[in-house]
Amino acid sequence: MWVEWPLERQASCPECGVDSAIYDHREERQWRHLDTMQFQTILHCRIPRINCAEHGVKSIDVPWAEKNSRFTALFERLAIEVLLGCQTQSKARELLGVSWDEVHLIMEKAVDRGLQRRSEAGITRVGVDEKSFLKGHRYATILSDLDNARVLDVARDRKEESLAELFGKMPEEQRQEIAAVAIDMWEPYINAVVELLPEADIVHDKFHIAKYLGEAVDRVRKSEHKGLKKEGVETLKGTKYLWLTNPKNWSDEQKQQFKELKDKGLQVGRAWAIKELFSNLWEYNYEKSARNFFKKWFWWATHSRLKPIAEVAKTLRRHLDNILTYLKHRITNAVAEGINSKIQQMKSAARGFRNFENYRIAILFFCGKLDMYPQKSQ
Repeated sequence: MWVEWPLERQASCPECGVDSAIYDHREERQWRHLDTMQFQTILHCRIPRINCAEHGVKSIDVPWAEKNSRFTALFERLAIEVLLGCQTQSKARELLGVSWDEVHLIMEKAVDRGLQRRSEAGITRVGVDEKSFLKGHRYATILSDLDNARVLDVARDRKEESLAELFGKMPEEQRQEIAAVAIDMWEPYINAVVELLPEADIVHDKFHIAKYLGEAVDRVRKSEHKGLKKEGVETLKGTKYLWLTNPKNWSDEQKQQFKELKDKGLQVGRAWAIKELFSNLWEYNYEKSARNFFKKWFWWATHSRLKPIAEVAKTLRRHLDNILTYLKHRITNAVAEGINSKIQQMKSAARGFRNFENYRIAILFFCGKLDMYPQKSQ
């Protein structure tokens, strides 16, 4: 389809809107449009230029596409819908009949639109988490809005500078509104929050704490199982997930397995009991009562003669003030964990990302809850 501007008709200056006569035309450009009866449809046009008295020679805006776009606004809207529906770039590419580069270009422009339109107001509680990007301990730092379950931005690595970069993109007024940050007990992240959000409370995520305790229990199990095997005893064989799974989620087989093991005086049984008891901390409403509970729990953990448990207990005591802030804010990184699950599905569907910027764009496209549609749709 070829589109022409009537020569006798004036056009508006894209800068000031004043009508001027047509000066000349640019070289012919093409835009991919919605298919017509299953046939790929291309718009062709030599865009007119006007000679504005104030701004000089300018190309006029076309009503069917945004500036510098290779696609009409309607096609970009369709492409965004298809990508969100498929949740995979490869399938969307097949349905739309476009190249990998074109898919990425559409996503990149959509994310840029969304970030420009996103309001920073009302973000008061955020979560920080890490996600592996490439093999070899390559990570990305992900900043999430916990109240709206969305990704705010992504930075390379998991360094102090990574989180500082993300907070640095926020206006100063916005940073001052943040009341709490849910993070792991990772020193670089703590340093960045203290430096850039001095008024915000740090809340150490209870799911990460449960993970540390679970890993300590597993280390006790491995050590004990190794010792028992030397004596020809296979009591702990195949019990790994029994000790790591929430008892509420135990299968009937696991319940029976636990019943048979609980009275055998196993070290891993004591480690498991210490881990389970710690979860009672989250039920307290008052800090003083919670501190008294932790004091008693800490004594048991450090006198249990279970080195992995004692080591985690000492780590928790060092960070106790920022653990107890949970009682005030009641936030966790559960939202971030849900987002991480979605990111993992996205990575699997894409068979990994070799380029960090493509990875960031994909996360923001699928998890940012952005307003990404082009405004022009004539």
